[in-house]
Amino acid sequence: MDLSLIETLRWQPGTGFVRLERHLARLARSADALGMAGAEKAKDALFAALPPSALHAHPLRIRLELFADGRIEIQTAAFTPLTPDTAWRLKIAETRLASTDPLLRHKTSRRALYAKARAEFPASEADEVILLNERGELCEGTITTLFLDDGSGILKTPPLAAGLLAGVLRAELLERGKAVEAVLRPDDLSKGQIFVGNSLRGLIRATLSKVEMPGINAG
Repeated sequence: MDLSLIETLRWQPGTGFVRLERHLARLARSADALGMAGAEKAKDALFAALPPSALHAHPLRIRLELFADGRIEIQTAAFTPLTPDTAWRLKIAETRLASTDPLLRHKTSRRALYAKARAEFPASEADEVILLNERGELCEGTITTLFLDDGSGILKTPPLAAGLLAGVLRAELLERGKAVEAVLRPDDLSKGQIFVGNSLRGLIRATLSKVEMPGINAG
């Protein structure tokens, strides 16, 4: 199988790995679904990869990759959290996801569609790019989950059935009752405050710089 599973975690001084058990659980579920061995070694591998001075270090970005042969590779790098006033600029891609593709629910090395969507806009114009499915429904960003605060007090996020990753931050917010699944379309984004987020960075306030695009209402 020419495919690997990926988990990207934050290690925080004083508290350790953020959402560690949720990341490990997702990795195990995906490995089981795809018939891959080795997920049970992930926790030990993560701790073994920490630098000796980690207890006194700055935050770290830690990327774990599980390969089809059961091998695990881990990369660590310094990480600077975003400031609370950060706001990302969003664009909507022409590239579409297929809601019927089961692999979209797993975080894998198959990244061609996301890379294609990201390449539609220069970094100077967009901090993140949002993808739709074949029905014109909002799915997710290239590296984030999409959320909408419509004033109800509970964030709305696209359902997995739309064709998107089962994000770790997304799962936490759903389980805590801070978010619910809802089918969203581009026009809905003008009805509230947009957020994007992932387990590494947390929730990020965002603005959509252009809603109307060719083909946006197709399907």
